[in-house]
Amino acid sequence: MHMLKSKYILFAVFLLAAAGVSAQKAERDYIRKGNRLFNDSVFVDAEVNYRKALEANPKSTVSMYNLGNTLSQQQKFQDAMEQYVSASKIEKDKMKLAHIYHNMGVIFQAGKDYAKAVDAYKMSLRNNPTDHETRYNLALAQKMLKDQQNQQNQDQNQDQNKDQQKQDQKQDQNKDKQKDQKQDEKKDQQQPPKSEKKQDNQMSKENAEQLLNSVMQDEKDVQDKVKKQQKVMQGGRLEKDWKYKVDDINFISNEKTDYYIDGIDSI
Repeated sequence: MHMLKSKYILFAVFLLAAAGVSAQKAERDYIRKGNRLFNDSVFVDAEVNYRKALEANPKSTVSMYNLGNTLSQQQKFQDAMEQYVSASKIEKDKMKLAHIYHNMGVIFQAGKDYAKAVDAYKMSLRNNPTDHETRYNLALAQKMLKDQQNQQNQDQNQDQNKDQQKQDQKQDQNKDKQKDQKQDEKKDQQQPPKSEKKQDNQMSKENAEQLLNSVMQDEKDVQDKVKKQQKVMQGGRLEKDWKYKVDDINFISNEKTDYYIDGIDSI
């Protein structure tokens, strides 16, 4: 009975070993086929084979890495990044880790996430400090990150300047508005009501007409006196010269009609 149990155990171990060998062989076959398709740029079919390799061995970091590369070639960067991250959590070999982080940096750099690209390249160099391509990519990503930060600062300053200009313009508009209001109030205080102004003009015209009539009457009286004086001078000399002067009178009505009287200096 004991011998029978031992045979069953050995047979089970043999089956498990055979299954393992078969799985490893299937994994290798799918990876090799996927590599050939990848080199021929048949990325869709290569992806299918790498996924079959992962079905055969879900912890195959080689399959994850190669699948990530194939997805990147198809512009499926997010899916590719997921494969690289999964591989980086399992892989222990430094050279393979360096390749994984290098390709992660390339994806970050393509997406203009230069800060993460710099970190990924640094992780790659920690695992393989002699990789010149990674060192070059790191320097390039650092430059792009600096340029990006400078541009962001410049854009921020421009936005702040625009906001300040708008605020200054609003203040100037408020000042102009207040100035106009003060000027309007000053004009309202200086200018009398239209009705009063019209009444003043009418009164001035009446006064001017009265003054004109008065002056004309005075002139008539002067002429009468002159005539009388001439008659007297025919008979003898006056003891005292008589002088009379009338000031000029100017009046401009609403209709712009001039009233003007010449002055009489002396007789």
